[in-house]
Amino acid sequence: MSGNPGWDPNQYLRFGEERLRPALDLIARIPHPGPRRVVDLGCGAGNALPALAARFPGATVRGVDGSAEMLARAAATGFATERADIADWAPAEPVDVLFSNAALHWLPDHAALFPRLLGCLAPGGWLAVQMPAMHAAPVRAVQDRLAQEGPWAARLAGIRSAPPILDPGGYYDLLAPRCAALDLWVTEYLHVLRGPDPVAQWAMGSSLRPYLDALEGEPGLREGFLAAYAAAMREAYPPRADGAVLLPFRRQFILAQPRA
Repeated sequence: MSGNPGWDPNQYLRFGEERLRPALDLIARIPHPGPRRVVDLGCGAGNALPALAARFPGATVRGVDGSAEMLARAAATGFATERADIADWAPAEPVDVLFSNAALHWLPDHAALFPRLLGCLAPGGWLAVQMPAMHAAPVRAVQDRLAQEGPWAARLAGIRSAPPILDPGGYYDLLAPRCAALDLWVTEYLHVLRGPDPVAQWAMGSSLRPYLDALEGEPGLREGFLAAYAAAMREAYPPRADGAVLLPFRRQFILAQPRA
């Protein structure tokens, strides 16, 4: 993946159930009657691979990711994996289901990316994608603001998390002319998080990674930035009476079958 952050599988999987839920929702709605080749593009730690295999028991399921650390964890699932930059990955032969959960939002230029991915499919194949749509929410927006403030600003100049994705209408306009079938929907999950600074802990496993990578080797700056971010998250997402923190999380889903 171009500009792939340094991933920590343990931190990412700290909220493994919450991160897997949208993948399961997407997998359940893939309408392919019997794929032979299924690829999880940006498979991360591989937590969706068993679910894909259970949904499509006759298929060969393979995971592709750019992170050696994540693939080391994915290998424990027993499925075949491939290390590749998902920005320019192409299959050796067309695939029947090209699945991607919370990965493609890290890549720019979706106007070129999505048509290219449609071209990786076999006749009758499906592209199944889920991406966070959170760039305007405090959990994401505060990151860029804080990066420009404080003593870490010079080290974080030019550092950004995943770019904003298109709105649903944008994906419709991009994909509808190219597709025989297209299903778009948005779901907002309400994650109930617990523990010390759970929203900051959530972001440390995903969107906060580019900033943490840039501050590697500067423990004082890194801890100061994390402390400022955690304080902002406590204000934006205050705990409920029982101590739980509610994190509304909006996700964009796409099921696309290209024209023959």
